[in-house]
Amino acid sequence: MRTIDDLDVTGRTVLVRTDLNVPLDGSTITDDGRIRASVPTIKALAARGAKVIVCAHLGRPKGEVKPEFSLAPVAERLGELLGQDVTFATDVVGDSAQAAAAGLAEGQVALLENLRFEPGETSKDDAERAAFAGRLAALAEIYVGDGFGAVHRKHASVYDVPRLLPHAAGYLIAAELDVLKKLTDDVARPYAVVLGGSKVSDKLGVIDKLLGKADRILVGGGMVFTFLKAQGHEVGTSLLENDQLDTVREYLARAEENGVEIVLPTDIVAATAFAADADHEVVPADAIPADRMGLDIGPKSGELFASRLADARTVFWNGPMGVFEMEPYSHGTRAVAQGLLDSGAFTVVGGGDSAAAVRLLGFDEDAFSHISTGGGASLEYLEGKTLPGLTALED
Repeated sequence: MRTIDDLDVTGRTVLVRTDLNVPLDGSTITDDGRIRASVPTIKALAARGAKVIVCAHLGRPKGEVKPEFSLAPVAERLGELLGQDVTFATDVVGDSAQAAAAGLAEGQVALLENLRFEPGETSKDDAERAAFAGRLAALAEIYVGDGFGAVHRKHASVYDVPRLLPHAAGYLIAAELDVLKKLTDDVARPYAVVLGGSKVSDKLGVIDKLLGKADRILVGGGMVFTFLKAQGHEVGTSLLENDQLDTVREYLARAEENGVEIVLPTDIVAATAFAADADHEVVPADAIPADRMGLDIGPKSGELFASRLADARTVFWNGPMGVFEMEPYSHGTRAVAQGLLDSGAFTVVGGGDSAAAVRLLGFDEDAFSHISTGGGASLEYLEGKTLPGLTALED
């Protein structure tokens, strides 16, 4: 796969598909990690005299113009990080976008409005998607794919546009691929995987694959209650996917057959309601009161998980251990993050929530080997799936 280092971009207009899907509180960006991750590629292209047009999505406006999903706040923050003004186009392929593209001088940067304001971006109709891709491609001479968080989507800006223009991967995608290959091709062992987040169903494919790859899998977050229920334990009003119980039982049996250690919490922080000020207590994982919901792994589980990471040489972590945004339920996620650092292993933090937790809880991002920008894309890569955005860049 070619990277931007293989391109002659001086004086040429380059369309860069990045991942700027950041969380917003109104118009305030609450975590700018993805914007910062996009900067090296954009800065390198601008420094080499390219006229850079950045495109990205934000949220799920479903083909409609919705002001709350505007990338305007992102344009301002991107300009601050680049140390230069970023022209903001108020549409995607219309008059404003065309004027912004035409007005760029060498080394200057413009950002288009949210790609998903256009129905053609996410359309499942190949012709509709291709028509939009043609209008987007017409703005530039070269395409650079650098939005790793979107490469698992067959969207116009990810899949169709690179088929219309000379193309290469940006630094972020190249870095993500290097890291993921270390998790799949030649893994330093013991290889421990920590999985959290809300739903088992989101991670069925990767669990299935990891049962033949990992040495141990540590399970926390909302998904753990389906595991506990599958073992016959009471989970109270905790998040539960009843339709996945048989699948989880089959995974537990396969893990035992394959010699893969499944590590589950021994205690749980159980609350009377989904709220920071709700009454909560630490209870045994196999005895959650019927009127309470689990919102974090307990302190003994945090110690257990850290101990099972201590000798690991490779650790992949995807998904928080609890509702880390609320202080009473942040301690399990904090314990896991610290466990990764203390292990001295090659550590990969994958997924938006895990990355956000690392930053929110005050950890130094640089202390981890790699913080991925692509949760869903990372999981699908580890499952062995073909990712449309990567396929398009390889052609």
